[in-house]
Amino acid sequence: MRILVCVKRVPAPGAKINVTTDGQAVETAHLGFTTSPHEECAVEEAVQITERMGGEVTVLTVGPAEAEEQLRYAASVGCHNLVLVPTDGLALDPQRTAAIITETVGGLEADGGGFDLILFGNESADSGGFQVGVRVAHALGRPIVNGIKGIDVEDDHIVARRAVDAGFEVYELPRPAVLGVKEGINLPRYPTMKGRLASKKAEMVSQPIDAENGGQVMVRLHRPAETVKETVMLGDSEEAAPAIVDLLEEIGVLQ
Repeated sequence: MRILVCVKRVPAPGAKINVTTDGQAVETAHLGFTTSPHEECAVEEAVQITERMGGEVTVLTVGPAEAEEQLRYAASVGCHNLVLVPTDGLALDPQRTAAIITETVGGLEADGGGFDLILFGNESADSGGFQVGVRVAHALGRPIVNGIKGIDVEDDHIVARRAVDAGFEVYELPRPAVLGVKEGINLPRYPTMKGRLASKKAEMVSQPIDAENGGQVMVRLHRPAETVKETVMLGDSEEAAPAIVDLLEEIGVLQ
């Protein structure tokens, strides 16, 4: 079983994001980075599948040289092959990113054989475009389903489950296929010390590949003003009762 997982280096979720004065980039001086959470689950799912069935997991990222950190982390939890497509500061819209990944996948499959399954995160934690996986699948001529919360691999097809209000939608996709994984499909493992040490020695392939810009242009990044909430103590005894009644009347609970 050969699985490819495409990951993205993103600002750590929950971090305070500041924008440069020209509005064209995120200020990274004091910002931590990690793998996008959906994609972290995709890495874990790929490792679990190969642990059950055998095979290997290749992790691919298109990003700056610093994204080596995310690839090494993937190696520390059980991935086998690491591929970095360095961007060198290029502006990447979804079309350009998808074109680069598509060409890279073609080269990897020509050298090592086809991938049975390609996994993306449902969407990235920073831009949330929901586009790259769909564009890559379309370019490769392979079926794709997003929002996946369960994967079973059969002899000649893949069963994927997507959560809906009434339960799950179940899809059968012929192999090879592409899936967009959602956070919650599993609980990603923590790397062991042995895994961390091994990841430092793992071979990483750097494949510079470029593609034409798709035409989307960022105008500026905007950071909304922070909303400040205050908590007011109405009291801690029966003396607070009048204030509580006034508040209930104000919000329309009492007429």
